[in-house]
Amino acid sequence: MRRLSAASGDRVRVRSVVIGVATPVSATLVALLLHPERELGAISIHLLAVVIAAALGGVWGGLFSSVVGFLLLNYFFTSPRHTFRVANADDVIGLVTFLVVALIVGSLLARVLSERARAIRSERDARLLSYFATKVLSGEPLERVLEDFAASLLEPLGLARCEIRARAGQETYEVTRERPDMRDGGATVVPVDIGGTELGTLIAVSVADQGSLDDDDLRLLQAAARQIALALERARLDTQIADARLEADTNRARAALFSSVTHDLRTPLSSIKAGVSSLLQEDVVLGEDQRRELLRTVLEETDRLNRLVGNLLDLAKVRAGALTPAKEPTALDEVLEAVLHRMRPLLAHVRVRTLLRDVPDVPVDPVQVDQVLTNLLENAARFSPPGGEVLVSVVPWRNSVQVRVADQGPGVPPEDRERVFEAFVRGDAVEGAGSGLGLAIARAIVLAHGGRIWLGGTPGGGTAAVFELPLSDADPAVQEPA
Repeated sequence: MRRLSAASGDRVRVRSVVIGVATPVSATLVALLLHPERELGAISIHLLAVVIAAALGGVWGGLFSSVVGFLLLNYFFTSPRHTFRVANADDVIGLVTFLVVALIVGSLLARVLSERARAIRSERDARLLSYFATKVLSGEPLERVLEDFAASLLEPLGLARCEIRARAGQETYEVTRERPDMRDGGATVVPVDIGGTELGTLIAVSVADQGSLDDDDLRLLQAAARQIALALERARLDTQIADARLEADTNRARAALFSSVTHDLRTPLSSIKAGVSSLLQEDVVLGEDQRRELLRTVLEETDRLNRLVGNLLDLAKVRAGALTPAKEPTALDEVLEAVLHRMRPLLAHVRVRTLLRDVPDVPVDPVQVDQVLTNLLENAARFSPPGGEVLVSVVPWRNSVQVRVADQGPGVPPEDRERVFEAFVRGDAVEGAGSGLGLAIARAIVLAHGGRIWLGGTPGGGTAAVFELPLSDADPAVQEPA
């Protein structure tokens, strides 16, 4: 870090000397014009000059003004005049008293003003550092925090430009803030490091012809660099935490996938194997009804296995961003009728009631909408009690078509109605509640069509799965909270 140069210190001392000489000379001229014959009036004017010199030039300005004023008073206002000799003892006492008083007043005033300036600067620095600490803890993006840091240093330090070059993890940041119409002067470079590891640099460029920064300004820059280091370290740790959380979520998803697939593949396979083994046993005589029941079981479990594999493939498409609907004008009532016909065996234990109104054709992928209806009806059938009712309605709603599948099952608590749309999240109200993929696939398809889907309640305590599809072609939408 570059310190104050010797030339800069010399400029400060020369300025103090010039002020210390100019003020008593000016006071002498004024005294000669106003009271050329009165020594007391000249002393008062020179005391005022000492005060002014101390205020403008500091301690050295006050000291020089006192000594030069003492000499000028002796030369112009003390008998014999225009000499440095003093004839009267009282004049000697007066001149010495003036010198002592002037030195004391000048030094005390310069010290008071210096302490006042230091207090103002300390308050400014404390406010600025407090602002830095607040920005570090604000949680705002790191680049915006660094931009605010650089901008906030311009005015207090009188900089023409402030640059921050740093890195946090794999990210590199270069931020520059400057004041317009300011020519660049000398640059002060402060390292940004933490724990001995250098993270970047803070570059403060002074305004041309204003000299370098003083020690107090350099200390403020060092403190700002420490705050910048904390912000960079926090960003790095936040990234590590996010990566660790993502890895944990990924591991949980993998464990859920393994558990779900293992269970849901094994169950239908076990039923298929048991049914086929019974049919192949030559020493067991089966009636026609028994053979048909075993074959029906094999067929149902095969369909169940096929749906599970299809959902897994669709989930892979969703995560690969390859779920793109092939839209065409489609009559949703016809799609619903085909789904109900195909799922008749699965819906045999419930009463299905439909409510269809005059619905225009909708630009959708009929195969994907078929899958949405299949997944929702499968959930409704799984959670409905024997003899319960499943109501399916397809009605126009504003600029869309709304499809509602309501059951009379145990329902989903309001706090879980958004969570069940996540992959592998199952409903726990019914044993063998499924793979937890149906609603996730349904939401992905509806969103790909520019619609939305959510769960609600029903007056009887069941669940209503509702989705809307726009009547006109729409871009994929973001799911709104239920």
